[in-house]
Amino acid sequence: QLYLVESGGALVQAGDSLNLSCEASGPAFISYAMAWFRQAPGKDREFVSAVSLGGATTVYADSVKGRFTISRDNTKMTVLLEMNSLKPDDTAVYYCAARRMRLSQSENEYTYWGQGTQVTVSS
Repeated sequence: QLYLVESGGALVQAGDSLNLSCEASGPAFISYAMAWFRQAPGKDREFVSAVSLGGATTVYADSVKGRFTISRDNTKMTVLLEMNSLKPDDTAVYYCAARRMRLSQSENEYTYWGQGTQVTVSS
């Protein structure tokens, strides 16, 4: 069992930068692919970004490509999402998720989830 806790959400203005962090506890963190999803009010949860076990492979949704960067520190058992040039459309609750081994963009394939952290971007 992995336990995930997100932090770093805040109220910011359009164009600002913000970093989100996901801290994991439990065994074998290095055996999990990690991802970020987000959900805005009235909308479905959507994929944002994911990173492979060792951090060598990263994928991004088209909506955040070039603005967001995902990384992981397997020693600290953390995953970071660096967000730049934030837009009002980025407003959502951001969730950290984990699944064993292979990276995926499908939320149904992730086993462990954090409680989320709120990001609000004002225009």
